[in-house]
Amino acid sequence: MITQEELSAYCLSKPYTTEELPFDEVTLVYKVAGKIFAIAPSDAWGVVNIKCDPDIALERRAEYESVQPGYHMNKKHWITVPLDGSVPRALVLEWIEDSYTLIIGSLPKAKRLEIQALMEEKPHC
Repeated sequence: MITQEELSAYCLSKPYTTEELPFDEVTLVYKVAGKIFAIAPSDAWGVVNIKCDPDIALERRAEYESVQPGYHMNKKHWITVPLDGSVPRALVLEWIEDSYTLIIGSLPKAKRLEIQALMEEKPHC
């Protein structure tokens, strides 16, 4: 199981990450360089939406029944992952890392290289 505090600390440990409330007062949004890589509603704590390659999203949903298409998101590119232990904690954190990396790959080259350099300097969780 992952707590809200653990999820927040893990996401915020990534370079250029911010935690925002752009939609309402309860939906925590984690962005890298202004682009969303994770969403966790604090009022219905217990899930996180993460961006995912479409083929990998299908694999993850097939492997874990509790993993669903992204709630209120593009169902092809996002998955909703429960934080109740039905998916191993280490795997959830790995998937969040994958989402972060996927977003970095979509950034302009200069920003991407800047963030990658910071990641090499600073070991992360």
